[in-house]
Amino acid sequence: LSAACVALVCGTPAGAQDLGIKPPPPQNDIWIVGATIHPVSGPAIEGGAVQLRTDGTIGEVRAPGQPLEDALKQRATIIDATGKHVYPGLFGASTQMGLTEIDLARATRDFAETGTVTPEVRAAVAVNPDSTLMPVARLNGVLSCGVMPLGGSIPGRAAVISLDGWTWENMAVDADVGMVVNWPNMRTSRAWWVTKTEEEQKKDRAEALDRIDQAFAGARAYLKARASDPSVPVDLRWEAMRGVLEQNDPVIIRAEELEQIQSSVVWAIDNGMKPIILGGRDAHLATDLLKQHDVPVILAGTFRVPGREDADYDAAFKQPLLLEQAGVRWCLANVNDPGETSNERNLPYQAALAAAYGLPPDVALRGITLSPAQILGVGARLGSIETGKDATIIITSGDPLEITTKVERAFIRSREVELRSKQTDLEKKYREKYRQLGITPATSTAADPAPAKGSGGSGN
Repeated sequence: LSAACVALVCGTPAGAQDLGIKPPPPQNDIWIVGATIHPVSGPAIEGGAVQLRTDGTIGEVRAPGQPLEDALKQRATIIDATGKHVYPGLFGASTQMGLTEIDLARATRDFAETGTVTPEVRAAVAVNPDSTLMPVARLNGVLSCGVMPLGGSIPGRAAVISLDGWTWENMAVDADVGMVVNWPNMRTSRAWWVTKTEEEQKKDRAEALDRIDQAFAGARAYLKARASDPSVPVDLRWEAMRGVLEQNDPVIIRAEELEQIQSSVVWAIDNGMKPIILGGRDAHLATDLLKQHDVPVILAGTFRVPGREDADYDAAFKQPLLLEQAGVRWCLANVNDPGETSNERNLPYQAALAAAYGLPPDVALRGITLSPAQILGVGARLGSIETGKDATIIITSGDPLEITTKVERAFIRSREVELRSKQTDLEKKYREKYRQLGITPATSTAADPAPAKGSGGSGN
């Protein structure tokens, strides 16, 4: 029995590894021609061409009819994508991608550190490049993610990564995009599942707020002391807050309720910081405050029920439209929960639901491409098809917001990534099994199309 247990424990992480080989950089420039190019930052270009350079960036974006003799002379690789569509890779703004794998295996849950104030924690360095969840997300066009730590009051620093690479260093687009702060609930609850009294809840809230204030006060005092006397010993915890306090890095505040949003924004502005709201279930009720201070919102999905008893049933579906109409900067994440990381592939359908409830489709697409890149400070590299940006793009059979659309090819910094996962391998295996057993027609092959998107499984 003990030997079996050891084998199970030792085998668990290995079973959660992506065994695919990472692609090398291309030997020559790549030209994708004949497709409809969707830059996101501008109008679509029908029958256009886009150049993916060997240095991993986008070169020219040409209108139809422009000759490609120069590309042919340079022995560029030509991809004929006539009838197809080219989009920037989709961007999941808030995930625990690479930080969690199997919920029941503690060794694969690396999104929260011990302690309540851990600003020195860097989500980027904990990312597992061989996560089996990444290929599943890539299959549906999600090629970049914001990785947010969880736990405690100040869980650490967020990062933006590309979903392919041998190490976290070559996956990182920006290893430090801001400090994450978990704002406490400002309202007490009498729900049946709440075991604490209102007085106990108020006490917990006061302690959490004081903990946050004390951490930032301690960091300021340390930085001031170091500035006046360099011999003061280095404290990695407070050094980690230098970017937020001295370099205008954003503070990413998890806040859902109206009172949370209002109090956290006021706190951040009063302390001279640049806030981003993460979650934002009631953000449409605080548009005046958000717009006044130009506070962007990362909405934690449209696939959720209303948070207030007096809210409309479709409050979450309409929220992106309400923020857009109010002039508040926003983007859309899949969810804000490590248990849902395996469903990051559903990101385009979160945006599609917003489009179904009035948001213009091009704005919905921007909400999962260019807007998250800009909000997280990497808009100069990701989110649109423009010269000089990372050549992180997808070739599709149609609109990625449509569930029937298939992502046919994907490139991350000009490297073509393999669109396969554990699920697609199992699909081929069992198609072949049933063909050999005579259960399916002899004309069926292991190369038959994969199941419709959205049925790819969790990757666990």
